[in-house]
Amino acid sequence: MTAVDSRQAKKLQENLDRRMADQQLVHRLSESGFAGPHYVRFEAELARYGISVLRGWLYSGYVFKLVAARGFDLKPHELELEELAEDSDLREELASMTIARALPVFRQRALVEAGWRSDGGASIATYFMGASAYEFPNEYRRHRVQQRRWHRAQASEESVAPNRFVLQGVADEVVGNLRVLDDLHSIPDARARAAVALTIDGYSQEEIQQLVNATSIRAIEGLLYRWRTKAKQCDEGGFHG
Repeated sequence: MTAVDSRQAKKLQENLDRRMADQQLVHRLSESGFAGPHYVRFEAELARYGISVLRGWLYSGYVFKLVAARGFDLKPHELELEELAEDSDLREELASMTIARALPVFRQRALVEAGWRSDGGASIATYFMGASAYEFPNEYRRHRVQQRRWHRAQASEESVAPNRFVLQGVADEVVGNLRVLDDLHSIPDARARAAVALTIDGYSQEEIQQLVNATSIRAIEGLLYRWRTKAKQCDEGGFHG
């Protein structure tokens, strides 16, 4: 056996051993109906793995090639690829949302409906990443829509007060600064919460960028815009945190 053959045989054996171990794991999880503390731990580990891998795919742009091979050609612009390579927060957000959407689909199709099989050639982790690749296109389209809305909002603000952030734009959407302060506790993201509080205190975007360790001023503007959008939706729905 040549060295190449030996390495190939070892790789095949490792893959087989991994799939056999996965089969035993799935059998144990099925005994509790894919629920309970053991499944929660399994799902958490799977999510951590998935987010880590997807962040890497986003950084390199490989995810777009992967989904294009599945019939979802998102045709990313060069500026979009640059933003993904430079903005760690954006990669984290897209990866987390994609994995969150993929987990219940994976549980139902791969585990409950037995879509994953140990003789199918893929480990559980590989199968899950394949499932996640099918969820990514919709999540990225949602991101694009949000970005377009944000850019339109920015253009509108800049036409009123060019080259500066209009603090009143935050306050007007939620009936004044006092209401914003009262609602800070309902903002789940710590970085967005800090950005809103610092904005109300009169800090500039550059200062906020340094204080919350954001990658760019655009990242701060994006945080505030996403929060304002959610706050407005809550108001329209009659919910106040």
